[in-house]
Amino acid sequence: MTEIALGGRFTFPGTSLTVHRIGYGAMQLAGPGVWGPPKDPDAAVAVLREAIAAGVNHIDTSDFYGPHVTNQIIRQALHPYPKELVLVTKLGARRPPDKSWQRAISPEDLTAGVHDNLRNLGLEALDIVNYRTMGSVHGPAEGSIAEQVSVLADLQKKGLIRHIGLSNVTAAQVAEAQKIAPVVCVQNNYNLAHREDDALIDDLARQGIAYVPFFPLGGFSPLQSSTLTAVAGRIGATPMQVALAWLLHRSPNILLIPGTASVAHLRENLAVGKLTLSPETLAELYGIAGAGAAVKHA
Repeated sequence: MTEIALGGRFTFPGTSLTVHRIGYGAMQLAGPGVWGPPKDPDAAVAVLREAIAAGVNHIDTSDFYGPHVTNQIIRQALHPYPKELVLVTKLGARRPPDKSWQRAISPEDLTAGVHDNLRNLGLEALDIVNYRTMGSVHGPAEGSIAEQVSVLADLQKKGLIRHIGLSNVTAAQVAEAQKIAPVVCVQNNYNLAHREDDALIDDLARQGIAYVPFFPLGGFSPLQSSTLTAVAGRIGATPMQVALAWLLHRSPNILLIPGTASVAHLRENLAVGKLTLSPETLAELYGIAGAGAAVKHA
């Protein structure tokens, strides 16, 4: 893959970490429900190695995926890691035996989470750690995150974390965190249909801070999906590829981390960097959010 084919490059602010804009999200490497080992561990290893061979140098993970499973697979597949690989992990949740998702936000929880990630990834320091709030299922809730960010800043001073990011947060929480420590990336729910973060993305772009959308196809209405499918058919791509390509076009600070447990699907995702969307197509896609609103108010 060429640099252009992987969406160009992005350097996290105040760091020496430069990545291709199309990366890889490792959550699907765990078993069903992000719990336990995958049905085919060899296939999971193969997907990771294929991603690296294709030029991917940004992998998003967490030790609460599995739990522990995903990081252990990454270590098995890729350690010792390529020099240019940036591993981004996240804290803020735990998975008890009932397979639920619970908050893990005390200083003790966060410190233990950093050490879990270090141990299972086989690292002495973590490149970037996102503090993920457990607001609603797919969205943030207002409230102070100063205590949690302060814990990460302390761990950064101790050399266990190189850089700090945030996930599932509001603009006010980003501003609050920035008073405590530099923030290099924000990871939130955003896609063609759900555009609540438009202003935040533009503000982060002005600061050179990465924005990493999750659920790139989440929550589409039938009308919105049919529009996306029509565009995809016209340009010879899948709806998922078009949705990802639109995100690349949306702003130069947007980084993609599509996840998959399939080598074939991985190749589809990486091919997105070769898609060019015309101004007319972009305008049509921009209207998808409005189409959803029209359905709600009909």
